[in-house]
Amino acid sequence: MRARPRVCDRIRRTGPKATDADSAREVLQSYADRHAADSGFLHGLWLDGKLVGGLLYRVFDAATGVCEIGCWLEPAATGRGLVTRGARVLIDWAFDERGMHRVEWHASSANTPSVNAARRLGMMREGVLRETFPYRGTRQDMEVWAVLAPEWRAAHEARARAAHKDH
Repeated sequence: MRARPRVCDRIRRTGPKATDADSAREVLQSYADRHAADSGFLHGLWLDGKLVGGLLYRVFDAATGVCEIGCWLEPAATGRGLVTRGARVLIDWAFDERGMHRVEWHASSANTPSVNAARRLGMMREGVLRETFPYRGTRQDMEVWAVLAPEWRAAHEARARAAHKDH
């Protein structure tokens, strides 16, 4: 996989590791199986016809109304709003179409772009899981960010009112 190692490690944490074409197929098959079971989804982020990243429901529990979104992005595709725009679509779908109540975003405290994406999405930082995830021999702190359906809808309505005033 070409994505940054920290991101690949994060995505692999609960599934198979992709180190070559065969194991990459296994990862994709695991998400196809999770999609069929309504417990996880994987979506590509494309730029100029090239796959440059992905957004996924790492956890999707319709029974409890809780899901977790994750992402990966090629360094050359950063700064274009792909993750933020794509995550908004996934969050809208989770709340509006599936009736989810809570969407989470977990990010290493050292992963500033991911933490900033959670902020741009209007999520609230709820806490830090200290030294919970090993990465290259060092245990990483993971931040838990989340937004609840009523908060998301209120923010969406405020953005719509602001946009209407601008016209």
